Amino acid sequence: MTAETAPALTARLKAALHPGDGPCACVCGALADRPDATVVRHGATVAKAHAPDTDPHELARRLTVAARLPGILLPPRATAPAGLDGRLVTHWPYGTPVDRDDPDAAPWEAVATLLARLHRTPPPTGLPPMRGPAKAALAMARLRRTLTDHPSTEARPVLAAWAALPPWARAEAPAPGTPFLCHGDLHLGQLVRHPAPDGPWHLIDVDDLGLGAPAWDLARPAAWYACGLLPSGEWLRFLTAYQAADGPAVPPGADPWPVLEVPARALTVQTAALALTKALTAGRPLDEVERAVVDACARMPGVPAQLVRDFLK
Repeated sequence: MTAETAPALTARLKAALHPGDGPCACVCGALADRPDATVVRHGATVAKAHAPDTDPHELARRLTVAARLPGILLPPRATAPAGLDGRLVTHWPYGTPVDRDDPDAAPWEAVATLLARLHRTPPPTGLPPMRGPAKAALAMARLRRTLTDHPSTEARPVLAAWAALPPWARAEAPAPGTPFLCHGDLHLGQLVRHPAPDGPWHLIDVDDLGLGAPAWDLARPAAWYACGLLPSGEWLRFLTAYQAADGPAVPPGADPWPVLEVPARALTVQTAALALTKALTAGRPLDEVERAVVDACARMPGVPAQLVRDFLK
């Protein structure tokens, strides 16, 4: 990312919405500015500059799916991405996000119901694989690169837990079973009300949308619950709503853990890898939440004792 990306995206969006040099009274500002995405708002429109390595054809397919599912996914302004400074740019209506300062009001039932509806949608042809496992593999690759310059014994249980996962969860093989239409990166930050401020909830962020195992989309809340970061009541609200909406990953009355265990472990390892990478790069200790996910890797079932000992050498 260049330092000019966010200002350039903001200026381009303003010029498109308000030709001329005059001032405007729109609410504007950067919503996110990360290496993988820059997002800015100008009034009722949001522009997103995607990661530099984003495939334009795959992104266009994902945008087309979003446009065809307006009651589930936030529909884009256009299904063809634009370009800016070598980055693909998409445009979206502004939606009101989940209030991070009011966790008791988290819309678990809404996100679970939307997820079940997405999973029940017949998969369109030509859509690429869901990118969840690939993102987990990228997080592990970043951790390994970081360890080259910042060696740490704290990474050992994370590396061991990753090695114990089956190949599909490490993006080394196709997901088992029938592929479903999946979001690929489900969490409460991927939810907005549209029209703002109090319209119905919609899922956002199609960068990882694709075909894969629907259990992956339930795995982050499951992992938070297993790590003690999500209260049991909220986890049950989410799971019960998904089952009530006939979500195919976990049918009503079924034990969820045989299905969710592997993807929940994979997302725990991914979260721990990202946490360790940030902490090591910044030269700081893990905070309480980061410590919880790293410790969870050491407690994971299925990590052979010999494998752990090998990483501890």
